[in-house]
Amino acid sequence: MTFQKPDIRPNNPRFSSGPCTKPPTWSLEGLADAPLGRSHRAAIGKNKLKAAIETTREILEIPSDYRIGIVPASDTGAVEMAMWSLLGARGVDMLSWESFGEGWVTDVVKQLKLDNVTHHSADYGKLPVLSAVNFDNDVVFTWNGTTSGVRVPNGDFIPADRTGLTICDATSAAFAQDLEWSKLDVTTFSWQKVLGGEAAHGVIVLSPRAVERLETYTPAWPMPKIFRMTKGGKLIEGIFAGETINTPSMLCVEDYLFALDWAKSIGGKAGLIARADANLAVLEKLVAKQDWIGFLAEDAATRSNTSVCLKITDPAVAALPADQQAAFAKGLAKLLETEGVAYDIGSYRDAPAGLRIWTGGTVETSDLEALVPWLNWAFATQRATLS
Repeated sequence: MTFQKPDIRPNNPRFSSGPCTKPPTWSLEGLADAPLGRSHRAAIGKNKLKAAIETTREILEIPSDYRIGIVPASDTGAVEMAMWSLLGARGVDMLSWESFGEGWVTDVVKQLKLDNVTHHSADYGKLPVLSAVNFDNDVVFTWNGTTSGVRVPNGDFIPADRTGLTICDATSAAFAQDLEWSKLDVTTFSWQKVLGGEAAHGVIVLSPRAVERLETYTPAWPMPKIFRMTKGGKLIEGIFAGETINTPSMLCVEDYLFALDWAKSIGGKAGLIARADANLAVLEKLVAKQDWIGFLAEDAATRSNTSVCLKITDPAVAALPADQQAAFAKGLAKLLETEGVAYDIGSYRDAPAGLRIWTGGTVETSDLEALVPWLNWAFATQRATLS
């Protein structure tokens, strides 16, 4: 059985959850000012890196006494740097409700081999019991679960008078959700997510409390050079003024500066959040009208406005064995890719079978609106194969 294809196609079919699509005005020509072939330690390189740091501070409204550094290895490198440098001074509460959070638990328990660890976990689609977290311990959590589409609704669960540090992986939240800096001691993200930057660089943001820990605590394990943020018991201030730990790509930095300038042009953080919320609303309308698809996030208050994870709720599909449900979802995503209307929207490999559609601020709402009829077409086409 064949179904009529929609007449309108998205102008940009890139809905990947990382690396994410570029800002709508992006072009290679816009990166012509990159100081290629120059040392990043020359004045021109350091000025570019410093501009990236300070514009990040401006757009995200990061307090002036917080340090911002550009570090290697994307968000993963930034999280690992934080955990290896800061944990071990007291007990640790780890929160996980999707694959990346689970990865941080594995690193703390099996690599750092900390034994005073409490793990608060939840299945995909849910949050752990946040009220059970002990903030006398250090706490490691993701703000937005990239592979589950579940986020913390706000920072209210974090007490202002905590004695431990909070270490927050905010890679698919920064620039799309309102991070409460007074509740966050270490925050990490990569610019390849919400702003669509090129991969391999991470950002780490330190509160004064985190800096104090760095300068007064020495971990029991050897510290790889790439993770070192102190020397002689003092913070290496250069890291947070454009002197990166290893050689950055100045082309990637220029790409980030382009994205930051675009973000400023649409109203900064507020404009970015509004665009992401409008994009999520398109998929909310789809779910409200169609009975074959639903959100993986069970509570609307915890629903991501960037990495929107969807499950197939059609009874015939839901009754299939897990491997056949996965094959159905992959076939649906493949149909859309073959038609050139949606790339890379299959659910993450460790997540429940379904779709994952990026709705961050670089995505145009009109493209999501054009995608919706194609989602219905692909489901109907794939569903007919079960008859």
